Amino acid sequence: MSLKKQALDILALNDRGTYTIPTQGLYPHQWNWDSVFIALGIATYDSDRAWTEILSLLEGQWPDGMIPSIIFRSDEPGYFPGPDRWGDTPGAIASTGVSQPPVLATIVRQLTVGDQQRRKDVFDQMFAWHAWFHDKRGIDGLITNVHPWETGRDNCPEWDIGLDRMDVAPDLAPYTRQDNKHSDPRFRPTELQYDKYISIVQFGESIGWDQRRLTDEGPFLMGDPNLHFILLRANRDLLAMAKDIGKPPTVIAQIEAWIEAGLKAADRLWNPELEAFTAIDVRSGTFSPGFSNCSGLCFYADAGSVEQRSKTLAHLDRINADVNYMLPSWDPNDDAFEPQRYWCGPLWAQMNYLTSMGLREQGYAAHAMELRCGLIDAIEKSGFWECFDPMTGEGCVSRNFSWTAAIWLAWDNETQQQGAA
Repeated sequence: MSLKKQALDILALNDRGTYTIPTQGLYPHQWNWDSVFIALGIATYDSDRAWTEILSLLEGQWPDGMIPSIIFRSDEPGYFPGPDRWGDTPGAIASTGVSQPPVLATIVRQLTVGDQQRRKDVFDQMFAWHAWFHDKRGIDGLITNVHPWETGRDNCPEWDIGLDRMDVAPDLAPYTRQDNKHSDPRFRPTELQYDKYISIVQFGESIGWDQRRLTDEGPFLMGDPNLHFILLRANRDLLAMAKDIGKPPTVIAQIEAWIEAGLKAADRLWNPELEAFTAIDVRSGTFSPGFSNCSGLCFYADAGSVEQRSKTLAHLDRINADVNYMLPSWDPNDDAFEPQRYWCGPLWAQMNYLTSMGLREQGYAAHAMELRCGLIDAIEKSGFWECFDPMTGEGCVSRNFSWTAAIWLAWDNETQQQGAA
């Protein structure tokens, strides 16, 4: 069976009518940035169904503008933490109380070329989400996260800094994990990590999900290059769409102010010792010790100085020499690197897609192609997994993964169009 047929079959298998789950078993709900990348792939063969995917995600938006990381469209007993553990959240649909990287505006801009009406239909909701990030998670222009899950890179070693500084809630309610029943426990987050993840959830629920209090008073707070650079890029795309559909000058000025603040704050993520953009614990000022697969998103965001970009390229070259499949989620020269443990080493389709896009746009075609080929080679070897061992190309965690299939379709479609040009 061809890879294209396999990818199409996976998206059909995981389709739930108006939204698509990441994969059966481990992820039975609608995930935020998963749905956006999935729409990118669906658009290669059904633009209307792709748009439905976007609209279904927006149905879960909170009144304050946040789009949650997970929208619970059912109460699956095989998933934890489900809606009961998150408590009474204010959206129209039960959800988590934290968000996820806002890739939405960037992908919507791609999906709506020449379609001003669709851009108009969703612009205000996207603007409200961006405003939420700046108002509720912004600290002097730096976009922070209150939970490792909010970053989309759950147990990456960089979060150990913030997790080590917090305690497990002394009154933590008992719970039973479900994730280890669907994948190898050796490659999932540890029990202590999970206790701390749920402690943060319990704190958020205890304050009624007051998002500014969660940022200012919560047990965990770190600056994240993934959130910061993805939002900075999304603001650029939102600005382009605002101008295209004729939004008033006040809206355009607000987005421009967000971009300016984001560019200035990017320097706070520059780790002078490692000479790379890394996560930082906001309260202690401690930098993460390794280069991750979001460190190179400075190109995607069009941020960073000439010197910072040069140092970033040098890291990419260094890491490329140490692995067989680019781009690992964690620095292979750091002791915490584990090539098959979730976000501690494996390469991920969506991160390769975003980083490759940025490198190509900034004129680094060879580096962009290394990331593209790294993912495609791993897919050709192992199929459409959630992530891949960067040393062997072996698939990790979950099979039949939607965004891996979707990104392969998007790149295949792009290649076909270039060939026909």
